[in-house]
Amino acid sequence: MTEPEVLIERRDGLGLITLNRPGAINALNHPMTLAITRALREWAEDDAVRTVALIGAGERGLCAGGDIVAIHADASGADLAHPAQTPTGRFWREEYLLNALIARYPKPYVVVMDGIVMGGGVGLSGHGSHRIVTERSKVGMPEVGIGFVPDVGGTYLLSRAPGELGTHVGLTTARMTAGDAIAAGFADYFVTAEHIPALLDTLRTESADVAVAKFATTAPESALSAARSWIDDCYGADSVEQIVDRLRASAEPAANAAAAEILTKSPVALKVTLRALRAARGLPALESALNQEYRISLAALASHDLVEGIRAQVIDKDRDPKWSPAGLAEVSAAQVDAYFAELGSDELGLVAPEVQQ
Repeated sequence: MTEPEVLIERRDGLGLITLNRPGAINALNHPMTLAITRALREWAEDDAVRTVALIGAGERGLCAGGDIVAIHADASGADLAHPAQTPTGRFWREEYLLNALIARYPKPYVVVMDGIVMGGGVGLSGHGSHRIVTERSKVGMPEVGIGFVPDVGGTYLLSRAPGELGTHVGLTTARMTAGDAIAAGFADYFVTAEHIPALLDTLRTESADVAVAKFATTAPESALSAARSWIDDCYGADSVEQIVDRLRASAEPAANAAAAEILTKSPVALKVTLRALRAARGLPALESALNQEYRISLAALASHDLVEGIRAQVIDKDRDPKWSPAGLAEVSAAQVDAYFAELGSDELGLVAPEVQQ
């Protein structure tokens, strides 16, 4: 008998959700999203559940992101005239609704960001009330490397990182350590991996604040924060081209390496990402950012670069994507604008509770 891809269980006052696809580093798909949503909605009304916790099965990570092989199949389809009606469009809608639910959840939501936490994994963790990293954590938004754009509320989180740290992470796909993730606002607490089982056991009978405080220790220093000077200077520019020029001109070898890394990514995705991040800074709530991301994601689904990026990284694994356009200078303003076009009746339509009042 095949095990469920999401394990839902009650342990005294703890509602525990375990992502259970360890062979795929718990990559998230549509049925998993629906299962998590059902559990959260049920437990929100259950007085016996005091706290909810999310963990990942296996040793490799909480969640490597969305199931991009399935996304590739959709993006390669012949008819993308109505991307919101594709399986991927429907998956993203439910996933982003789940991200918003997590952010507004009425009970403590404790997430253990152990190991790899990428893309969709950030959506499941970055909006929680008690976000825990370990010495094994590797947190990031790798989307521009596959011709996509940070989603699942990633633009909201990245845009609110101190200075230009979020811009650096978003454009280079840099992986954050535990210390980096806390410094950038993606996590709150550091707990060593060996203490996670005891933490989960304590959550059965103690409040989230008490249990986490019992095991949390000082986080390792953040190399990302230590680089704030050159990061803020270089990424404060108004365009991706100017950012690359500043990085190349910097006396810091790490800045030069960042420029080289950026230039391997999808030029369209880079420009759309920078615009999305700048716009997200002025948006009033996570819901607004998710609405914007849904427009961008559906546009990306019909793009050349998403198909090509997944092909190069996951399908053929030649790591040699042929982007179109091939260079930053060839990306027109109209091409970028198209990613932000309104969707009419297909809009995600999230409204923050404080806006509704």
